[in-house]
Amino acid sequence: MAHLDRTNPSAGVKGPQGSLMLKTGGASLRVPAHEPVTESVADLLAHEQPHDYKSSSLSVGAGGAGRKVPQIELPENDGRPAWNSKLQYILAQVGFSVGLGNVWRFPYLCQKNGGGAYLVPYFILLLLIGIPLFFLELAVGQKIRRGSLGVWNYVCPRLGGIGISSLMVCGFVGLYYNVIIGWSIFYFFQSFQQPLPWSECPIRRNGTFAFVEPECEKSSATTYFWYRQTLNTTSTIAESGGLNVKMTVSLLVAWIIVCLAVIKGIASSGKVMYFSSLFPYVVLFCFLVRGLMLKGSVDGIAHMFTPKLEKMLEPQVWREAATQVFFALGLGFGGVIAFSSYNKIDNNCHFDAVLVSIINFLTSILATLVVFAVLGFKANIMNEKCVTENSEKILGYLNANVLSHDLIPLHVNFSQMTVTDYAEVYGVIRTVKEGGFANLGLDQCLLEDELNKSVQGTGLAFIAFTEAMTHFPGSPFWSVMFFFMLINLGLGSMIGTMTGITTPVLDAYKVKKEYLTVGCCIVAFFCGLLFVQRSGNYFVTMFDDYSAGLPLTVVVILENVSVAWIYGTKRFMQDLEDMLGFRPYSFYFYMWKYVSPLCLIVLITATVIEMAISPPGYNAWIQELAQERFQSYPPWALGMCYALIFAALLPLPVVFIARHFNLMSDGSNKLSVSYRKTMMKEMSSLETPDESHFILTKPGEAPPPLPAHRALLAPGGGGRPLDPNSLSPKSCYGTGYQNAAISPGTPTTPESDS
Repeated sequence: MAHLDRTNPSAGVKGPQGSLMLKTGGASLRVPAHEPVTESVADLLAHEQPHDYKSSSLSVGAGGAGRKVPQIELPENDGRPAWNSKLQYILAQVGFSVGLGNVWRFPYLCQKNGGGAYLVPYFILLLLIGIPLFFLELAVGQKIRRGSLGVWNYVCPRLGGIGISSLMVCGFVGLYYNVIIGWSIFYFFQSFQQPLPWSECPIRRNGTFAFVEPECEKSSATTYFWYRQTLNTTSTIAESGGLNVKMTVSLLVAWIIVCLAVIKGIASSGKVMYFSSLFPYVVLFCFLVRGLMLKGSVDGIAHMFTPKLEKMLEPQVWREAATQVFFALGLGFGGVIAFSSYNKIDNNCHFDAVLVSIINFLTSILATLVVFAVLGFKANIMNEKCVTENSEKILGYLNANVLSHDLIPLHVNFSQMTVTDYAEVYGVIRTVKEGGFANLGLDQCLLEDELNKSVQGTGLAFIAFTEAMTHFPGSPFWSVMFFFMLINLGLGSMIGTMTGITTPVLDAYKVKKEYLTVGCCIVAFFCGLLFVQRSGNYFVTMFDDYSAGLPLTVVVILENVSVAWIYGTKRFMQDLEDMLGFRPYSFYFYMWKYVSPLCLIVLITATVIEMAISPPGYNAWIQELAQERFQSYPPWALGMCYALIFAALLPLPVVFIARHFNLMSDGSNKLSVSYRKTMMKEMSSLETPDESHFILTKPGEAPPPLPAHRALLAPGGGGRPLDPNSLSPKSCYGTGYQNAAISPGTPTTPESDS
């Protein structure tokens, strides 16, 4: 029997053994007391006062000493911004993950690595690496409601350098990525002309003598416009050439647009995403319909998706597919985590991960259809041009009696030479003139050769695709649409990149959002002047090759290891069940625990080997030759390449060593309000009306366990209670956050994990 102390109804239950049972917020405590217990626990519960989570505090101690638990606010009032709707959030994630790489990288890889056969390894690796790791990032961001700095400090403080490395890579990528948006802005405004300025080579005049620009005549009109009129590029990276004024102004405009889009956080960027995420799909569908109406488009699509199954046996194909999956979803940048941190705690992030990944994959296929429909059209035009030029050569040889008229079939008409007729004439001449055929200088003019000319990146967007559009009826309209699409694709990715930078900083420091955003954009613009020199294009290539690839792969594998092996996959699965209301498939358990880390280790190894065996260099435009030539980096530039990798990875060992030797705080005193509330709610779930749990025991004797139907058990059963303080910042030290108060002498053991 027990009795209630009427002078202080909230004091607790006093027992004859000299202990007091104190119940607050679901945690049951024993403190010494010297009054007999005369009332039952049922009587106690009948007089229990309602618990106010907003104002409650807990004083526990022995001999009058006490300690206070911080005030906990309700989850709805934590003050963190939130998405206006689920659609806005999905569009933000789609806008971030679907970027320029979907348009100019995926089609190239598809063509290079076996056409339709490339889709098989890509989809397999999307299932093994892409979706599981994307789901992991969404889940930790939503659960902890912090940016990348805060999330990895909480999961494992010794690996807190993950967030810093992620932030630095975001900075490096943002610097050069916005330069590409600047190039697109320049082309966008140049498109409001008829004819387009890159449709013909410029004519130079020397007095009364007019001639075609030699550099343009040796290459092509679109190539000349890109390298000379737009970039005005130098022949080596060592020649700065000074600032390119046109590109500097374009870069300034690009940073102003990005700054305005993110200055209010998700309140402004979320609204921008409605347009920037959806408009590219409108343009892609328009281009697809228009492309399918062009001659030769079907040839391009058929060439693209004709599978070369033998390519699937090459390791290089799988490595490039894994790399593309990795970067297509934006893993490791911090933008995924930052966007997810503004979600409600019970949002179904598993559905989001699958949906965004599938949208990304389908967008890549759609872009590939568009690109090769247009390139098929261009290949037909180039092939017909080849036939015309070589027919004129043959006609000249006939008139000069180098070739006999008897060699030409009677049905061939040189004024309207078809591709089929030319192939027949070419075959006859090659057979008859076997010895001296090479001296004639005739080309075979095969459509397959034109389609096999692989282009990617800026070469696809600003040269090949641009040249194809000059042959469109109403070419200025299509050019405006295309470059406006590129601007929006880039803007969506830049918003995610900037959010990945600003969100962690805003979480960690009390900085006004607008001042931070404007400051970041100003600093980034001045740093970006490196890329708008006349040699700036070569620095864009350098940063693209070295600043993100290896560092991001290391960041993501450490994210995977910290959750799956240090925090524990079983505990994480239980957290997801508590958060989502259902347990994710066991498939994710094995992916996070074994398959994804193994795939990432293989990818890192392959990347390092590729960097070691491939000579570091860049393709320089040689003005005298009017063509690209590969050049090795000079020693200072090579040092800059490795410095980018070193700078991005340096925070990982520095933070680990500093926290291992207690040289810096582990971040445990910086829990977000929302995270502390989640912990308190989980603790309150331990509350039970079962009287047996409140029966007092002798000092040193363990209280009875919770009833089975109330216990929080870890996955796999076994009766092992799950640590209610999930995703604890001390979990990698082997200890979690302790309950609000614990009775003196009660043993606490770190939760074992597997």
